[in-house]
Amino acid sequence: MESSIHAISLTHLSLALIPVVIVLVVYLRWSLQVRTPIYALARMFLQLMVIGYFLTFIFALNTDWLVMLILGFMVLASSWMAFNTLPTPNGVMKRQLFARALVANFIGGGLTLVIITQGVLQLSPWYQPQYMIPLAGMVFASTMTSISLVAERFFSEAQRGEPFQKARDTAFQASMIPTVNALFATGLVALPGMMTGQILSGVDPLIAARYQIMVMLMLFSSAGIASVIFLVLNKPADQALDPQ
Repeated sequence: MESSIHAISLTHLSLALIPVVIVLVVYLRWSLQVRTPIYALARMFLQLMVIGYFLTFIFALNTDWLVMLILGFMVLASSWMAFNTLPTPNGVMKRQLFARALVANFIGGGLTLVIITQGVLQLSPWYQPQYMIPLAGMVFASTMTSISLVAERFFSEAQRGEPFQKARDTAFQASMIPTVNALFATGLVALPGMMTGQILSGVDPLIAARYQIMVMLMLFSSAGIASVIFLVLNKPADQALDPQ
């Protein structure tokens, strides 16, 4: 198969705005708040253009310290976003909650990322940014969402007076619903981003399928491990909730 991807000119890219305009017109005709989607679209465009130039610069430098710096920023930012969306539960200080989210994020995402990049892909050099940065982005986005879901559900159950074990089990199961649903849908309802991108660039669909399987396993495990660690770290503070 041909291994080159079709380049999209800005003129042709602008045609994708046609269905976007249709949706925005509906917002206006139905007297809905149209400024929010316009702002979101503008931010998306700006953010992706900036990250495109930034990644081009990073890939050209190809240095380990810069990749490590970016990974560290991803861990901190995703931990902060996961923690910042939650109300602070009684008896838990904000810095404690952030520390627990950070540890869960670092171990859950970091362990999975190391196994995938150094064991499955066997990157050489180990920090190869073309692989490391996109995969890390997927991993820490997964752990961020998982920690937010598990924390919100766990503290809600605890405030209702549920014992620790019941609150833990309910929260863990709830946090894994999006990932498990994605496993069911992959290949049946949708072809996920990595597989679609590789097929469009000319990669053999069977090879693309292996990469997508790797990604789905990576997201499932990172989300699950991060949720478990966060729950374990919260057990001492909520020990009184557990009658056992």
